[in-house]
Amino acid sequence: MNEAGFVVLFLHGVHIGRLGENPYFTDQFNRHGLAVVSPITQRSWWTDRICAEFDSQVTAQQHVLENVMPYIEQRWGTKPPRVGLLGTSMGGQGSLRFAYKYPELFPVVAAISPAIDYQLRFDQGDVTLPLMYEEPEAARQDTATLHVHPLNWPRHQFFCCDPTDEDWFESSDRLQMKLASLGIPFECDLETEAGGHGFTYYNHMAERAIGFLVEHLEAERRRLV
Repeated sequence: MNEAGFVVLFLHGVHIGRLGENPYFTDQFNRHGLAVVSPITQRSWWTDRICAEFDSQVTAQQHVLENVMPYIEQRWGTKPPRVGLLGTSMGGQGSLRFAYKYPELFPVVAAISPAIDYQLRFDQGDVTLPLMYEEPEAARQDTATLHVHPLNWPRHQFFCCDPTDEDWFESSDRLQMKLASLGIPFECDLETEAGGHGFTYYNHMAERAIGFLVEHLEAERRRLV
């Protein structure tokens, strides 16, 4: 465990890919002495809507805020802003969404291949979203980009997407244009090509994303000293 007590909260994608045996990620976590918590919420899209596949009473958002965050504090004594958000695909958009909704809780976030415009999945046979939202527009209104606040945003954010990612690149591009137009500071990489959407790309970007978290968690710690 690093001396500052930084913890990474990793949000998984729709296929619930785990990192425990993925050396591209675990080597970086070990290198920086990071504790990592990776809750499983099925195909919940990390929203504040009930997803029966996960739980019939508790939303994924409630689970993170009311169960996971207290667990992190109890286990390691770590509280915001020493918790960094990291996610891939569905979890990437979830990480951004949490950071935009709760920037004081999550001022440091890194998202790899964020599946931001998930309302598009309505037309792709998604089985959970139609049970969570009455129509695609309702889902769109709940996406990360629509939760960006011009005066209240996470101080440290990074996201990346392979330009050959046919499903999700456009929404990342729109997000960077919105942030730039609002004058909100951010870092992004929308130029690196490494296999499109999937773990080939995630693995390629792991070192940069995790390095960003460590650097900016430390910057946030120094800001509060």
